[in-house]
Amino acid sequence: MSNIIDYRLEQALASLDAVPVAKVTGRLVKVTGLMLEAVGCRLLTGQRCLVETGNGTKIEAQTVGFNREVAYLMPVSNASGLFSGAKVWPLEGESLIRIGPQWLGRVLNGLGDPLDRLGPVLGQDDISLESENINPMSRRPIDGALDVGIRAINSLLTLGKGQRIGLFAGSGVGKSVLLGMITRQTSADVVVVGLIGERGREVKEFIEHSLGPEGLARAVVIAAPADESPLMRLRASQLCHRVAEYYRDQGKDVLLLMDSLTRFAMAQREIALALGEPPATKGYPPSVFSMLPQLVERAGNSASEQGSMSAIYTVLTEGDDQQDPIADSARAILDGHVVLNRHLAEAGHYPAIDISQSISRTMPQVVSKEQLRHAMRFKQLYSRYQEVRELIPLGGYQPGNDPEMDQAVLAHPKLVAFLQQEMDEQADWETVDRQMSQLIQELNLG
Repeated sequence: MSNIIDYRLEQALASLDAVPVAKVTGRLVKVTGLMLEAVGCRLLTGQRCLVETGNGTKIEAQTVGFNREVAYLMPVSNASGLFSGAKVWPLEGESLIRIGPQWLGRVLNGLGDPLDRLGPVLGQDDISLESENINPMSRRPIDGALDVGIRAINSLLTLGKGQRIGLFAGSGVGKSVLLGMITRQTSADVVVVGLIGERGREVKEFIEHSLGPEGLARAVVIAAPADESPLMRLRASQLCHRVAEYYRDQGKDVLLLMDSLTRFAMAQREIALALGEPPATKGYPPSVFSMLPQLVERAGNSASEQGSMSAIYTVLTEGDDQQDPIADSARAILDGHVVLNRHLAEAGHYPAIDISQSISRTMPQVVSKEQLRHAMRFKQLYSRYQEVRELIPLGGYQPGNDPEMDQAVLAHPKLVAFLQQEMDEQADWETVDRQMSQLIQELNLG
């Protein structure tokens, strides 16, 4: 008899694991614009949760703040069908995304879901959106050049493997075309493209026209157009960095192109203002300027001897104002900037890179002394011509008074021809270095 009782007791104890545990749920009490307010459950900042809707579905949201017992939630996707008293289920654990080499050639959203209708995205490694900060003393120094296939950049604004640089441009000056050229022609093993906050029409056009099948084959495109929620735009920005970090840790040279850093800042501004954070500079709350370096510092080299992660961030300058607060902050935290000039674009000069306003802070570390001298000589002649450019049509410039100025005026057509490049023209590192040496020799002999 005792054996039967012991047996049944063991079965009862074993069945306890199958008994569903009660989960604490909260309820929705207020919806104001983009912000949801919930009470009745314990939610940590940054924690994910599910919110019930009137049509029986659930939407994902994230905790972005709290006030006493009230938790502030932001939906990841555009929310509709919410009602007062809707249930809120907290989700345990961090958000994991399964990734692998199969991601190359795919177009995804900020959640890692496919947008290209090519079936599910496969992978074998689980990664979190958040990554550990790298000790600055452990980072491998930048000591090698990155070929981006653009003559003006390779010769005069050379990028290093692990460098972070800004591409400053207004609207309609060839920013997307230049990014597409870099994606197709760079020597990087993997290219991660983040299209953050752009027009939905531009996503497909960039992939089909600027990127092309050749560029897409070794790229991962993560898109969050302007009609997505601000939280989705932030998630997409974090995801494209995390994907680039993953491939870097696999020992590959990775180039991250994020278009744009300004849209990332605007998304954080929407969230911060909805939370009641006071605006500071031109409507941007202080949290925006603290999040920019947190995002940018994720790029760069790690402690590993293999793999690198270079990054090019586009920065929109409203009205071509280079003193815009986001542009000014980006210049301070990046390792250089490439400025696209509207006057050059209007004159048919492509790519419209303004050499006199652009700089690469790591160029002296990754090029030879001879190439550095050639680049300095090129910039000197180019800059001297700009001093008299407006006087020449008026007859205010008289040759013979300044030999250096005379040489700059005579050399200017050759300098401009060197900087221009067709969309399908190849400009690899060795070819550009040889062309630069020949040009400087011709100008010195002349």
